[in-house]
Amino acid sequence: MIGSISPIAFPYEQPSLISSMTIGELWRAGAAMLAKAGISNFENESVWILESALGLDRLALHLRRNEAIEEPDLGHAMTLLERRTTREPLQYVLGTQEFCGLDFQVTPDVLIPRPETELLVEVVRHKCAGMSGALIADVGTGSGCVAIALARALPTAILYATDRSPKALSLAQENAKRHGVLDRVAFLLGDLLSPLQKLGLYGRFVAIASNPPYIAEDELRALQPEVRFEPRMALDGGHDGLRFHRRLVYEVSDFLQPDGILAIEVGEGQAIHVSGLAQDGENYYNTQTFQDMAGIERVISLKKR
Repeated sequence: MIGSISPIAFPYEQPSLISSMTIGELWRAGAAMLAKAGISNFENESVWILESALGLDRLALHLRRNEAIEEPDLGHAMTLLERRTTREPLQYVLGTQEFCGLDFQVTPDVLIPRPETELLVEVVRHKCAGMSGALIADVGTGSGCVAIALARALPTAILYATDRSPKALSLAQENAKRHGVLDRVAFLLGDLLSPLQKLGLYGRFVAIASNPPYIAEDELRALQPEVRFEPRMALDGGHDGLRFHRRLVYEVSDFLQPDGILAIEVGEGQAIHVSGLAQDGENYYNTQTFQDMAGIERVISLKKR
């Protein structure tokens, strides 16, 4: 820890007038800016932003706290701090988010990976462990975090990752290259399963994973301010949050091998409804639900008959 601060210790309202500051002064100024913006973890976030902007770790910031910061580093740090005061998510400000022990590049073109989605990866990994050359699909890949984490966990698996956003796919490809799995993940542009349909990949997959949009339309307005920066099409699940779950339950079975699984993430209270969708048809059996660390039924696994 660099030390304690007072959130009113610096007149941060006019950062453009600042020509020179020490690292310690900038840290205190940043914390004050973030505190005024209503960010509860303002002290740590100020440190993390300075670490990113200055290329220094926490210890170096402490040891060099009395050193002056010159342009362009000062301007860059101020820009990042100002972005965060608008409640832009810290992950977008810093450009990265950790997921399954891997760092992923994130931008406002993709949903920020959440810790609870790691459960989706674990369910599919467990299903495919020990298989050689397992074929797996990630529908609605976004940043590519699920597909890439699976490719890293299953060294012989082949992944197909679909998304309807060209910008998301471009970023996902960069993440796959960063983590050395670009040769085993095919990124395909299109709506849900349509790219797999075009390739004629019926009955080929051991597992298909998806973290589709699942927030109901009337709930979007009540979410914390940071969420408004995330792509709406990655959040909006229709009037009841289940618009894409209905399609996936109906369409995925054609692409699964017998005993292959559809593993799908759901929102709080939605598991019973998605299980009901599967039971209404004749394509699946052995429905399982898995709870996240908060005790919420977060992932449903449906096995094809």
